[in-house]
Amino acid sequence: MQVQVNTDKAITHDVNLENHVESVVRSALERFGEQVTRVEVHLGDNNSSHKSGPNDKRCMMEARVAGIPPIAVTDQAGDLHQAITGASGKLVRALDTAIGKRSDVKHNTPVADLVQPDPVDD
Repeated sequence: MQVQVNTDKAITHDVNLENHVESVVRSALERFGEQVTRVEVHLGDNNSSHKSGPNDKRCMMEARVAGIPPIAVTDQAGDLHQAITGASGKLVRALDTAIGKRSDVKHNTPVADLVQPDPVDD
């Protein structure tokens, strides 16, 4: 899985931040194995670096999974680490839902096959 980290101009993009993001993403998504091919992470500061406020750090994650459209989630928190952790949790739940629906479609028996015809009295 490829993890790409992007930041806005108010966030300092350094190796430590990139390593932290990659560690959190890989740990959260490890059970999906090779199904997730790429995750793009966008980090931002809603109020810029000159002001602070509640929930002003934003983390958007977009996962690419073969066979389904990209899945994107966003979390806002008081600091980047909380936003990254929150977004990774949301992404796991979104992937569970999307991959689960795809599996259900592949493995479900059509409803018409489940309905038994009423016996016909002659």
